[in-house]
Amino acid sequence: MKKILIADDHSAIRNGVKLILSNEFSEVEFGEAVNAAEVFKEVKGKKWDIIILDMDMPGRNGLEVIKQLKEDKANIPVLMFSMHPEGQIAVRALKAGAAGYLSKDTADTELVKAIHLILSGRKYITPLLAEQLAEQLENPQDKAPHEFLSDREYQTMLLIAKGKTVSQIAEELSLSVATISTYRARILEKTGMKTSAELTSYAIRNNLV
Repeated sequence: MKKILIADDHSAIRNGVKLILSNEFSEVEFGEAVNAAEVFKEVKGKKWDIIILDMDMPGRNGLEVIKQLKEDKANIPVLMFSMHPEGQIAVRALKAGAAGYLSKDTADTELVKAIHLILSGRKYITPLLAEQLAEQLENPQDKAPHEFLSDREYQTMLLIAKGKTVSQIAEELSLSVATISTYRARILEKTGMKTSAELTSYAIRNNLV
C-alpha cells in the first residue's frame, strides 16, 4: 500500500488529488496537512512514500518545508505542487531538494506520471525544466537579479508582480505587514529597482508572471 501525504491549504485541491490518485492506485492511504507544522507532525508520526507539497501554504512556504525536511533527514521524496508556472519556481524547488515540480494547471495529465516516476526512485523533470537546469550549468555566473533573492523574497516578488498589496500578501502568507514590507525593501535593494511597478514590469519581461 502506498502512503501519500497531501499538503495543501485548499480542501478542493486535496480532494482532487485524492480522486485522481485513487483511480490509479488500487491500495493507497492518504494523509492531509494544511500547513508546515502539520507536515512535520505527520512526518514524525508515520512513514510516507511521498509528499505532494503546495508552494504557497500559510506561514512557511514549500521551499522552506523541503529544506527543513532535508535538515531533519526525513528522506521522503517531495513533489512540489504549485499554482506558479514551472518557469517561475521549479529550478529553486529542485535545488532545495524536491524530487519534482508540477504546476497545478497540468495536474490531470501529469500527476500520475510524476508520482510513478518519483516512487520508482527517479526525478520528475519536464523538458522545459531540463533546459533551464542546463542553461544554469552552462552559465553559472550569468545570474539575473531575481536569482539573488532568498526563497521568501522571491515568493513575495511574484505576488507583488501579480498586483497584490503588502497587506494582501501578508494575509495570504500569514505573516505581518511589517515582515512583508521588509521583504519588499530587500527585493528593491537587491534588484536595484525603486517601485512595485518596476518589479512588475521586470517580472513580465522575464516571463515570471
